[in-house]
Amino acid sequence: MSYDDVISLLGEFGRYQRKIYFLLCLPAILCAFQKLGNVFLVAEPNYRCKLPTESDNASYYLNDTILSIYYPKDELHNKYSSCEILIDNKTQLCESYIFDHEVYGYTSVIEFGLTCSSAYLIATSNALFMVGVMLGSIIFGEMSDRIGRKITFFISLVILVVAGLVAAIAPELWTFTVARLIVGATTSGVFLVAYVIGLEMVGPSKRPIAGTVVQMFFSLGYMLTAAFAYYIDNWRWMQFALTIPGVAFFVYWWFIPESARWLLTKNRTDEAKKLIQEAAKYNDVVIPDETLDQLLESAKSSNFDKSAKAASVIDIFKYPNMRKKSLIIFFDWFANNLTYYGLSWNTNNLAGNPYLNFVMSGAVEIPAFLILLFLLNKWGRRNLMCCCMLISGISLLLTMIVPDDKQWLIVTLAMIGKLTITSSYGAVYILSTEQFPTVIRNAGLGAGSTFARFGSILAPYMNALVHVWQPLPLLVFGTCALIGGLMSLVLPETLNKKLPETMEEGEQFGKKTKKLVVKETTDDLEALNKVQNNTNRSEIGADEKLLQNSVS
Repeated sequence: MSYDDVISLLGEFGRYQRKIYFLLCLPAILCAFQKLGNVFLVAEPNYRCKLPTESDNASYYLNDTILSIYYPKDELHNKYSSCEILIDNKTQLCESYIFDHEVYGYTSVIEFGLTCSSAYLIATSNALFMVGVMLGSIIFGEMSDRIGRKITFFISLVILVVAGLVAAIAPELWTFTVARLIVGATTSGVFLVAYVIGLEMVGPSKRPIAGTVVQMFFSLGYMLTAAFAYYIDNWRWMQFALTIPGVAFFVYWWFIPESARWLLTKNRTDEAKKLIQEAAKYNDVVIPDETLDQLLESAKSSNFDKSAKAASVIDIFKYPNMRKKSLIIFFDWFANNLTYYGLSWNTNNLAGNPYLNFVMSGAVEIPAFLILLFLLNKWGRRNLMCCCMLISGISLLLTMIVPDDKQWLIVTLAMIGKLTITSSYGAVYILSTEQFPTVIRNAGLGAGSTFARFGSILAPYMNALVHVWQPLPLLVFGTCALIGGLMSLVLPETLNKKLPETMEEGEQFGKKTKKLVVKETTDDLEALNKVQNNTNRSEIGADEKLLQNSVS
């Protein structure tokens, strides 16, 4: 027996669960605001050195004649320098800059002077945000298991709003960066805890749909972020606008229940029973107290037995086959996260309108999730993930051979790469869950998530390579996705397979074994029968002696 037996009586996705689930999907939009807001908050506009005769509010645009006189030309990239100026035929570094405000308005890059030799701080600020996301998944994940899902959700939400407002009024770069790091950590607390609460009250057959739909709400927030950026041209007001909707979720305290599953793990059976009966009443279902007591008692025992068999992540590397599979899975997590966030933050480097590119990058996630829903149980987890990673890698690598006058084709290939890597990202989570044995499953997923965060931390630095060569970021992302797809072909398929429970079963899962054919001769069979007969007589004699001793 398990808690899922309680859910089956309650209704796998009844009216009560649908209401709470919908409420828990909405904070995903807020988390998307914060995770993708950096694309515009820390957008790097075009800039050039300020001429001695210009005022601070001079136009960025100059005719070619003036440009050729005052600015050295970079022949490799075929553009005039943004960091140097010619004065009396001598090349000098810029003392001040004129920025192009037409595309992004007034960004934090302009205010904090993140230009030329300081431009690397843009990538550092974005990377530290993802460090916060990684730390938050660890801190708030542990907190939700210790003190409860609901209280952790609200602690994260309050800190997110406060830190977000601090970022909006930050007087200098490092206050802004630290505040955004804290915001990144709390997005993990808000999103992941809401995700867990939602899935813990849904029946097994509905979890794939529930887990996918909440991601679609994140994609909706992704696209809405561009609308905020388009209509709010000052980064401080934009950060404020992205944060303040979080205040509306404070009212959830009176609507969102604690997870009944978590209450059972803490032996708070009476509270869990009360929540279940309230849900049953809302769903027009009657569950007798006696039946509920029996099911909850069985669920508690099951949880205790499972927790007693927990293993350490180090145990993964003690078994050669499991070690090989795990290293491939960890690289897949890394490659998926690097490519996903790299492409999400790379829209400013693509040709065309950056706001439209950003919206398209978010919009392609909707069909990506639909692919998961319709094909995951038909093609298989490994097959779908490998196919998507290979298509993503090939699409991104093809951008290397597209002529410069076909920028629309580069954008199209980049969007195909984004669509397929999003599907792959969803598949790798399920594949990982089913590859690791039960006793190490949580540890394995935690390790995979950690490798994923390393990918997202590196993504801003990979995008900074655009200053070295325009197509270089897409080359890196495509190569990682292609390698991950090829490596994953050696992983076993998990669709409709009995999942491993123990470490030994995990080692044998997907392992190719050779069948040994033994030829037995007549003499061998006679010798074997003689040994078995002697053994049986000895056992019978021993049993008789034992019986005599017990009688006496």
